[in-house]
Amino acid sequence: MAETKYIFVTGGVTSSLGKGIIAASLAKLLQARGYKTTIQKLDPYINVDPGTLNPYEHGECYVTDDGAETDLDLGHYERFLNVNTSQANNVTTGRIYQSVIEKERKGEFLGKTVQVVPHITNEIKERIQLLGKNGDYDIVITEIGGTVGDIESLPYIEAVRQLMWELGDNNGIVIHLTLVPYLSAAGELKTKPTQHSVKTLMESGIKADILVCRTEHELSDDLREKLALFCNVKREAVIQSIDASTIYDVPNMMLNEGLDTVVLKKMALEEKSVPDLERWDQFLDRHKNPKDEVHIGLVGKYVELQDSYKSILESFIHAGAENEVKVNVEYIHSEYIDDDVLNNKIAKLDGILVAPGFGERGIEGKIDAIRYVREHNIPFLGVCLGMQMAVIEFARNVLNIKDANSTEMDPNTPNPVIDLMEEQKSITHMGGTMRLGAWDCDITEGSLVSKIYGTNKISERHRHRYEFNDKYRTQIEAAGMVATGLNPDTGLVEVVELPSHPWFVGVQYHPEYKSTVANPHPLFVAFVKSALQYKNNK
Repeated sequence: MAETKYIFVTGGVTSSLGKGIIAASLAKLLQARGYKTTIQKLDPYINVDPGTLNPYEHGECYVTDDGAETDLDLGHYERFLNVNTSQANNVTTGRIYQSVIEKERKGEFLGKTVQVVPHITNEIKERIQLLGKNGDYDIVITEIGGTVGDIESLPYIEAVRQLMWELGDNNGIVIHLTLVPYLSAAGELKTKPTQHSVKTLMESGIKADILVCRTEHELSDDLREKLALFCNVKREAVIQSIDASTIYDVPNMMLNEGLDTVVLKKMALEEKSVPDLERWDQFLDRHKNPKDEVHIGLVGKYVELQDSYKSILESFIHAGAENEVKVNVEYIHSEYIDDDVLNNKIAKLDGILVAPGFGERGIEGKIDAIRYVREHNIPFLGVCLGMQMAVIEFARNVLNIKDANSTEMDPNTPNPVIDLMEEQKSITHMGGTMRLGAWDCDITEGSLVSKIYGTNKISERHRHRYEFNDKYRTQIEAAGMVATGLNPDTGLVEVVELPSHPWFVGVQYHPEYKSTVANPHPLFVAFVKSALQYKNNK
């Protein structure tokens, strides 16, 4: 008998139904019952990781402590479970094929024809079981990206079929997430797409144990009976997932539907205690019943697609609940910032966050926005590129170095206040070669950030190639912008702040990657608090 139990989450009918949220919600319930649970994502694309993908293509790239560039769903897993993920939690087709081809080149399959079955499927099965091998987890939930029937997903589905057979009874189950659309012309919900989706899954040799039905309207008892009968599942295994006002409602909705109970029953696991969701419910209560509100501008160049800044938006939700305020995020496209936007939009806000990004598009708009909030004492938080732009703005407008720039935007700038990191200069490959993952930072005693963190030693996640150019540091500090966070090994400037400003912080790292429901990030909590104070003092 396998010591670790495996749950596979597949999707049908259409993409973007929320497999990640369902997987995270189920994991939350199982964790709240006392089971050690983790989640992994299998992505069917051929990129080795999403690190080289444009945010418009795939939303944000989420970075783990061990430096893996991963799918944004891993952010949901961490925010819900408050448990770190790693490289092993995100597998792509590109990584699978890369590994198999490297083994073939080394001669590991000598004399054999290397094929999708068994070589690719064996590699997938190995990756799926990697997290369960050391006995660290009682349950591993595996979310399979894409939709059943996609050509790209076929090797994963076949690997799951084989694994279900190998694991034996009660050690693996399949949850199929599907859409039950409402046809307004007919005035009814339709089950046929779900029936076809389940049939497609069965044609691949997999029977769905549980159906989770995404719907805009309540499923009637008759409809549930029909789905159970036609899709060959038990009546209690037809779970409704109706549209929610916030993703953080979903664990409670799944609890009410009995999803965790059905799962435990099917895997022959005892129910242990009732799920302890007290802290979760307290967070939800504060989130849904704010006592005040603030308006914070998010200045970026991918603002048309909210998933580009997923972790930042979720961090504002966590920090808002902590402060008992509603954070209204106003998107400001950095490419279109002019005097009108500055005077009529940014002027009315309670705080500005200048977001991360790559490349020169929209850079001048970010600099103009930072100048405005610096001169008008509006709370400011700069993340990664946002911090770098704050340094450029300060050099240009306070030190009067008018051609100050980053070598990312202008490789020939005579005043590179932001420059390519030394270890990056010999790199030719783009994928997975940035400064990635968790790095230590020493914070200056008595600085604003030391008060925010309540400690002088922190570790934060990074994703960048360019850095504050130390040659300009003395000059910049003499003019009033202080480096208050440094990497202890390299001396890399991690944090800058303006002591003369009520609240002005730029960080080279990505605090948003570490904010969770249970532990809202202190920087975001303090930033939202400063926005509230600014609003009340206006």
